Amino acid sequence: MLLRRRMPRTVLVLTVLGMFAYYTLDYPPIGVAVPVLAALFSAAEAGLMLWSVGSAFVVFAVSMFYRVYDGGEAIGFLLGYESVSNIALFAAAIALGHSVRARRLRATQQAEIARLTEAQIAREADSRMRSERERLSRELHDTLGHTMSVISLQAGVGAEAVGHYDRTVSDALDRIRTASTRSLQELRSMVRILRSTSDRNETRSILSLSAVQELVDAAKGAGIEVTTDITATPSELSAPVDAAAYRVIQESITNVIRHADATRAQVHAGIHDGQLHISVTDNGRGSATGIGAKGGYGMAGMSERVRLLGGSLTTRSSAGAGFAVEATIPARLP
Repeated sequence: MLLRRRMPRTVLVLTVLGMFAYYTLDYPPIGVAVPVLAALFSAAEAGLMLWSVGSAFVVFAVSMFYRVYDGGEAIGFLLGYESVSNIALFAAAIALGHSVRARRLRATQQAEIARLTEAQIAREADSRMRSERERLSRELHDTLGHTMSVISLQAGVGAEAVGHYDRTVSDALDRIRTASTRSLQELRSMVRILRSTSDRNETRSILSLSAVQELVDAAKGAGIEVTTDITATPSELSAPVDAAAYRVIQESITNVIRHADATRAQVHAGIHDGQLHISVTDNGRGSATGIGAKGGYGMAGMSERVRLLGGSLTTRSSAGAGFAVEATIPARLP
């Protein structure tokens, strides 16, 4: 019995064989021996239900055979009273063992569920933190990248005009001051968004198609003629779509200023069949692989913004034929 938890099957078999030996030695017939019940309990606790039930049936049958064969008790008493009590003891031992095993398994499963839940929460928190870092990096790139491009270009214009065209220097400095002020305003607004509990209205006031004219003016100040055809209005768009549309146009114009060596650009934004269609094209030098084809942060940020909103973004370019950015985004999010 001391080994019944470590070797439940072996102990059960030896106990049954011990009962058989008891009967073959012509000892007085008995019903159920306590060691048999303990062995049945341990076997059921170990998950050996078939062994427990089978052994109980064999022991019951052999016991009844020897007690009837002995003839010391009436058959009616054995079958109507003793058999019921013996079967009840067998069933109780097996049921108790199975119950203990079930409770132990349930406790183990609950501990595993708690561990997996904790791990899932940690993964979700890590994913949210990673997504927030990516979002902040996109915002900083879009906010500072465009402004720094304009400032750099205007500073170069001013440096070349010093001592020759004072009016040009003054205009360049004005544009630098305007661009830097706008950038600082956006950075302050981003800080307010991070500190506030809701950023819907703040986001729309910062990033909106209604502010595209400022981007156009900056491009014109860099010597690029920009024509616009924007029929979509912020009121027709969900706030995240409005912000993403502004960022796509901003990054595209920044690429035109920095890379395209273009003199003209066209910006289009309109809604057709519930989809916002955006295109920004230029007459620059283009390339065989396209601006940003190597996966720069700006192009990657645009693609990620559009994809997260259920849209798509494509680029087209060929040497000497300019560059084109085309995006399609659902106008209204569910």
